Amino acid sequence: MRKADKAVILLVSLIATLMLFGCAKKTCVKPVGEEPVVVEPPAEIEEVETGEPKTPPTIGLNLQTIYFDFDRFDIRPSDAQTLEQNANQIKKALNQGQNFRVTIEGYCCPIGTAEYNMALGLRRAETAKAYLIKLGVNGTILNTVSYGEERLVTTDSLEYHLNRRCEFKTVGK
Repeated sequence: MRKADKAVILLVSLIATLMLFGCAKKTCVKPVGEEPVVVEPPAEIEEVETGEPKTPPTIGLNLQTIYFDFDRFDIRPSDAQTLEQNANQIKKALNQGQNFRVTIEGYCCPIGTAEYNMALGLRRAETAKAYLIKLGVNGTILNTVSYGEERLVTTDSLEYHLNRRCEFKTVGK
């Protein structure tokens, strides 16, 4: 287990202990001479319709995942075709007036250090973004993020190639 993982577990345990055994106001000893404060529950709050949706609208895009070779961030020919299909879907939706953003998430397999994989995942996401822009997608709707090796599809070393990927997530503005 890495030192960072141990530190996180220790921190979470400490917080949980404090929350469990900490002094809640209702069980604390009150100072002499103070009367308890009675708080009335709030009156029911009436929801006001603003005309805006409460959740972001669902964007009907089916953007496909692309994959990378080990320790690489260049676009393979088969994945270039996938990116062309993704770009066509994005441009069509924008031309139809849909308002959304696309987040390109870069991922890696667990080989290598966490820091290296985080950087490699970002290079993969940035490369995919640059390719989409080259295909005519408006770059202002594209965001990139790296999850490195944090969100594995599989832990089977024979299937690590499935972890070396970029996924495309859309959310309405």
